[in-house]
Amino acid sequence: MRWRSDPPGAAGAAAVVAAILLVLNLGALGMVASRAEGWGGWSAADGAALRFTLWQALLSAVFSVAMAVPVARALARRRFPGRGALIVLMGAPFILPVLVAVIGLLAVLGRNGLVNDLLALAGLPRVSIYGLHGVVLAHVFFNLPLATRLILQGWLAIPAERFRLAAALGFGPGDVARVLERPMLRETVPGAFLVVFVLCLTSFAVALALGGGPRATTVELAIYQAFRFDFDLGKAALLALVQVALAGAAALVALRLTLPAELGPGFDRTVTRWDATAPGLRAQDAVLIALATLFLALPLAMIALNGLAALATLPASIWTATLRSLAVALVSTALTLALALPIAALAVRRKARIVEALGMLTIAASPLVVGTGLFVLLFPLIDPGKVALGVTALVNAAMALPFALRALTPALAAIEADYGRLADGLGLTGPARLRLLWLPRLRRPLGFAAGLAAALSMGDLGVVAMFASPEGGTLPLALYRLMAAYRMDDAAGAALVLLAASLALFWIFDRGGRLDADA
Repeated sequence: MRWRSDPPGAAGAAAVVAAILLVLNLGALGMVASRAEGWGGWSAADGAALRFTLWQALLSAVFSVAMAVPVARALARRRFPGRGALIVLMGAPFILPVLVAVIGLLAVLGRNGLVNDLLALAGLPRVSIYGLHGVVLAHVFFNLPLATRLILQGWLAIPAERFRLAAALGFGPGDVARVLERPMLRETVPGAFLVVFVLCLTSFAVALALGGGPRATTVELAIYQAFRFDFDLGKAALLALVQVALAGAAALVALRLTLPAELGPGFDRTVTRWDATAPGLRAQDAVLIALATLFLALPLAMIALNGLAALATLPASIWTATLRSLAVALVSTALTLALALPIAALAVRRKARIVEALGMLTIAASPLVVGTGLFVLLFPLIDPGKVALGVTALVNAAMALPFALRALTPALAAIEADYGRLADGLGLTGPARLRLLWLPRLRRPLGFAAGLAAALSMGDLGVVAMFASPEGGTLPLALYRLMAAYRMDDAAGAALVLLAASLALFWIFDRGGRLDADA
């Protein structure tokens, strides 16, 4: 049944968006496979890459979630000055450009990093960050804050009345954990684990920078090698299919393990944790929060400290690359919102969840395969190098789409649940409904989604690494070239520029969405 209040052409717009997503997710893979001379042989190196990918993704997800649970519990049951700022800091590593985080980790744990300098002073041997442990450490740095934020939402969703009842019944910490917290964790932990696992499955820049050799090759890096060095499109397509299958299997397992907590509704009162007043528990939570803060803040502080001295001597090419990255990020942000809003509207107004699922599927797609498929499609029409930045912006928009949908779809569903019938009764249809009802009340999630898309695009090193000309490319590619040339002082300065630009873009869009926002 057609909704009377659907904007004119909404179904057509959604159909166009769905077609674009199909081309990006499946069409690009089909184009690569169609130009391949066979599907390529599965070599021992491919098997090793698959095993390493699964192992590092599993370890990264296990460590990230296992460490996130006690940190989230400590944040949930403590109130202290600066708590809100710390929770905001928890979001920084996720939008942090990968290479910037690598620079920060190298400043702390690299060969000449802070930790190795301290070990040398103590007469102990230096440690290497390269290899499996370095890849896992970098992934934990990125994903520990994300997992903490996801699990913290589960803790905050437990009604305060349940804790009040538990106190009245004389429950201790163990009883509260068994009756209230573990059911919540059974509901939230599988989803957090899945998100981290899938993100680590598609890891590229971390393995490229910290892998340390062929033994630390991920499937995504193997796809890059098949394209860049062998131009074996058949093998690249086969590896991309394997990657999508792995992500799909992980999603099915997580869904089977997720159990509803069934804690019931509450009255949104402030939670008082009578079960966590013991001095030992207070000290334990303080230590956990302090360690998590140090783990996240120290690399960021080292980036700022090392980068400030190099800013004045950065080559002009870095500033040119910065302008290119800003242009790509702004175009990518506009494309992300243009794709996400029709999908969210169709999913909410027509219950067409299949389109939303198609949008969410891009998280498991290989950006390298998507980019190459688009270049194969464009090659007969135009020199792909001339549209490298445009294709990069489109692929970045597709990669940011799942996160934008998570922000927009629930918010739009709440708007329709609260005001949809009233708007229908007032005859508020078409562009008027979009302008007067949706956009004003979607400003907050729109600003957050735009900031996230801009920051992720600003720091992306994916498609552009394959097709940019030697004198062109974006700031992350320029930063990688500096690192490859061992110009670490200039790389530190470029990393600081990239960090500042990414955080500024996120703050501007997110702040713009919150200023004078209705609701």
